[in-house]
Amino acid sequence: MTGHERRITKLRERLAGDRLAELGVSVEQRGAVVVITGTVSTPQRRDEVLRTARRELADLTLVEDLVVACADVPDRWEELP
Repeated sequence: MTGHERRITKLRERLAGDRLAELGVSVEQRGAVVVITGTVSTPQRRDEVLRTARRELADLTLVEDLVVACADVPDRWEELP
């Protein structure tokens, strides 16, 4: 296991750990780039995940595609055709 792989594994463990507990986030190395994808619960959680990733993988190129899940109550009825 290379140094980058070790750091990526450590990031995955940190994201799944008690403080963040973001199990819907995937971290993969694709060539010289680390890709972070998945769904988080709030914009603040997204920022926290990215802050943690930047800290852990500071010298690597990160590409992120994190989606914030909308759990708001609908403000109107859904109209079906």
